[in-house]
Amino acid sequence: MILWTPVIAFAIVRAGEFQPGTKNGDDMISLGTLLFTWANGKLVGTDSSGNRYYEARSAAKGQRRKRWVLYGGAIDGSLVPAEWHAWLHYTSDKPLTGAPRREWQASHAGNQTGTVQAYLPPGHDLRGGRRDRAAGDYEAWQP
Repeated sequence: MILWTPVIAFAIVRAGEFQPGTKNGDDMISLGTLLFTWANGKLVGTDSSGNRYYEARSAAKGQRRKRWVLYGGAIDGSLVPAEWHAWLHYTSDKPLTGAPRREWQASHAGNQTGTVQAYLPPGHDLRGGRRDRAAGDYEAWQP
C-alpha cells in the first residue's frame, strides 16, 4: 500500500510529469495514472516520440499482466508505432523494436485527419470541388 505524502506529490510535480491547467485535462497524464505507474509499473521501453511503455509487475490470478503507455506529448493513440501497438494489444510477447526496417516501410506518422496535412482526394470541396470526368464506362441508372 502506498501512503500519499506531500513529498511524493512534490517529486512528481518537480519532475514535470504532472501539468495541471491544460484544457479539459485532455492533454496531460493524470496524477492517478502516475501514482499507479509508480506503484505497479515496470518500464519496458520507449519510442522515438518519447512515449514510455509499462507492464504491471504482477498479474491477478488467472489474468495476464496489464500493459499501458504514458504519452510523451499529446495523448493520441494514433501516435503509437506499430511495433509497440502489437505489444500493447498482446499480439506479441515482446515489442518488435529490434526488427530491421525495410526500405519500403514509411516512418510512423499519427492520424492527420482534421489537420492541414490531411489527405484530400480529387474532387474534395476543399480542393475546389472539381474532379476528372468519368472515363466513359459509367452510365447513370434511370428508374
